Amino acid sequence: MTELTMGVSWLAVFVGAGASFLVGWLWFSQKLFGTKWAEGSGVKLGDANEMPAGAMALQIIGLLLMSWFVGVTAVSSALLTVTLATVAFTVLAYSGGMFSQKSKYARGTEAGYWIVSLVIMIISQGIFRGM
Repeated sequence: MTELTMGVSWLAVFVGAGASFLVGWLWFSQKLFGTKWAEGSGVKLGDANEMPAGAMALQIIGLLLMSWFVGVTAVSSALLTVTLATVAFTVLAYSGGMFSQKSKYARGTEAGYWIVSLVIMIISQGIFRGM
């Protein structure tokens, strides 16, 4: 278990996850990609009060886990490992979107969000790792 916690900057983990969550809020909003993404995903966009609480909670947990993974690989100088893993899971999610018949735009929007989240988390590690 120590390999998953030793030297990890928890500040960087939480900042990376939190910043990614906030970017996601904007990313999937009507101001950016949300309207066309929703059409291509077969969902109805609502206001903040209509967001499914369970999905939001799982999103936060998933982002924390991903950011922790970035932190573990940053400590061991293996950021290419987390990059490879994120690209692999992004491709798998993209193919899942094809199975569920999401539009190409919706799949691309989701894939772009995961790559941007990874970049945010890596930058957070660079800024906050020593703290």
